Amino acid sequence: MDYYELINEAIMSGDTGKTIRYTREAVSLKYPPEKVLKDGLIKGINIVSDKFKYEDVLIPEVLMSTRALHAGLRALQPYIQSKDKKKGVKIVIGTVYGDLHDIGKNIVKILLTTLNVEIIDLGVDVSVNDFVEAVEKEKPDILMMSSLLTTTINEMKLVITELEKRGLRDKVTIFIGGGPVRETFRKQIGADYYIEEAIELRDYIKDNLDKFNKSKKEKGKNKKDK
Repeated sequence: MDYYELINEAIMSGDTGKTIRYTREAVSLKYPPEKVLKDGLIKGINIVSDKFKYEDVLIPEVLMSTRALHAGLRALQPYIQSKDKKKGVKIVIGTVYGDLHDIGKNIVKILLTTLNVEIIDLGVDVSVNDFVEAVEKEKPDILMMSSLLTTTINEMKLVITELEKRGLRDKVTIFIGGGPVRETFRKQIGADYYIEEAIELRDYIKDNLDKFNKSKKEKGKNKKDK
């Protein structure tokens, strides 16, 4: 059994101590940190998420696995953290109204912290008004909305519609994600991006930080010109 599988099992059993230990040992044995992240920690929590979806595990077990994941990510963070300390990009993130799931959102949030971007987490069950007010007050470059239930994904459209009404839609780039979300839905509601995998999302933000910073500067310039 390799260290990826050991980390998978530690996450699945919710064993925080073993998750930290195996993560550190893997890195010390020259396992690539990015693969420890993807094939160890993320794969482990994805297995738990799939089991939860089909009611094969209970909420307390999911919470234990989530805590183990967070501990493993903290142990791994120094090895995957961006060297760029500038926090030029601001991100508002939250799970939509009616949805209390936060595993996916929290994974994305923790991965994004490795980029040293500024993250404002609105939590779960976030109303349309709370999303819109956060955009208005915080003036983020990016808004990220998550939904794990088919009954709540239309909240994303309501947020975008309200942003349009208040003249805020063109001031922010919108990412959406979650189990029932697909690219066709993104197009239907007018969001900017849907990226299925959390690591791919993190990598996209990482590779395009300059673009988001440039977009921010252009918005500020346009505002001064008016």
